[in-house]
Amino acid sequence: MKIVEVIVILVILAAAGGLLFARKTKRLDAGMLGAVVLAVLLHGLIDHFRIQMVAAYAVAFVLIIVLVRRLLKPYDNHIRSRSLIKKSLLSLIVIALSGFSGYASTLLPVFTMPEPSSSYGIGTIARHLTDESRDETHSEDQSDKRELMINVWYPVDKNNTEGATTEHYPSEIGQAISLVFGIPKQLFSHVTNIPTHVVEGAELSAAEASYPVVLFSPGIRSTRFQSMTAIEELVSNGYIVVGMDHPFTSAKVDFPDGRSILYDAEPVFPTVAELYDNNIKEVAIRAADASFVLDTLTAWNQEDPDHKLEGKLDLSRVGIFGHSYGGATTAETLAQDSRFKAGISLEGGFWGDVARNGLKQPFMYLMTGDTAKSLDPAIKEKSYVYFEEFPSDLDSVMTKSTNDTYYMTVEPFIHQSFTDIALLSPKLFAKGVDPVHTVDITRSYVTAFFNQYLKNESQPLLAGPSPDYPEVIFDPNYTKKAAAQ
Repeated sequence: MKIVEVIVILVILAAAGGLLFARKTKRLDAGMLGAVVLAVLLHGLIDHFRIQMVAAYAVAFVLIIVLVRRLLKPYDNHIRSRSLIKKSLLSLIVIALSGFSGYASTLLPVFTMPEPSSSYGIGTIARHLTDESRDETHSEDQSDKRELMINVWYPVDKNNTEGATTEHYPSEIGQAISLVFGIPKQLFSHVTNIPTHVVEGAELSAAEASYPVVLFSPGIRSTRFQSMTAIEELVSNGYIVVGMDHPFTSAKVDFPDGRSILYDAEPVFPTVAELYDNNIKEVAIRAADASFVLDTLTAWNQEDPDHKLEGKLDLSRVGIFGHSYGGATTAETLAQDSRFKAGISLEGGFWGDVARNGLKQPFMYLMTGDTAKSLDPAIKEKSYVYFEEFPSDLDSVMTKSTNDTYYMTVEPFIHQSFTDIALLSPKLFAKGVDPVHTVDITRSYVTAFFNQYLKNESQPLLAGPSPDYPEVIFDPNYTKKAAAQ
């Protein structure tokens, strides 16, 4: 809860108390009116109004009306008494409404993003791509081609970002949370007031001749902005990161011409086998998206329309990571396209060639403790992200892969803990772990993995359990070096 929100609630309580229990004087009424109006206006100007404070706004509005009416009426010395019971009831109502706003603001806070740990600032550009070689199979118009929206986040000299206006979290976050958890998206409208560390259009740093590239694929019903803390951390460490939105499986994709494509819910399949086959089909589309994005980056490295990325992309060092359906996209992309040299799945499935053949590139799999319990045959109540084929597919991938593999579980994570969700509501989603520490686990292991396999920098964090992150448990069966396989 922000300090100005606390001030608003304290001023409301003080004004209500003065109205109910203090002797009526014009000076007191004018002071209370001024204090309430000033507190609410400052809140709107500094923090911006938000839905979590609606109950407090309602009390403030009533107080303003009552105080204005009292000031406009002639003052007399006649004291009108109210019963103690009536005053107490009104006090309880004010306290309850103000307390509700305080609780709601704490439940869904306006947070400050953790600082990236390394030396670079962060710039971004958004691009609209069309793959003329592929039809859009989800569209009713058979002439439609596959379109994507991407953001390219890239390293910037920090002195070029000082004093610059930073990007804020986009509204797509609220849309994604609404789809995943069934929470009204309006409750997350305040995220557009939360600044990131990203500066749109900033000049790409010339500190290095070129930078390794990492693609990011979000989960189903989610957005390319779901894991900004991990993206910012990678960029601050000298990576160019490309976040992809996959139309019809992402929550909402906004295009520059004003069109939006919303998530297209899959039908209810009568059998598990049909659902599995549908996942193979959808993940194949996403994997093709990733390869198309890499094709486009390859072209831009030679001739970028905006002349920003030319020669700056080290395409001999390309990785990919993703969460949930994006993790499945990562695994299948690695299986299909050898240009990707390393990848991380944050609790994704294995649908497609990867389940049969394993991988040739270094691969890390992070699973939540919540889902890992479902792998125990004795557990009857399975996680909602668990599917019957997963244990055999996981075993197939990890045993058939011919390069380094890592498999870790993280307690007490839930499926969405690999995103920024713990920051958005610590009370609902952090599971008792400090929310900054929660996102730090993901961004630290993701960065360490790519530092080791794209930059060839040995990472002690990957060598085994760390006292800094006791929640991360290495599985000895699936965590193997290629030489030992």
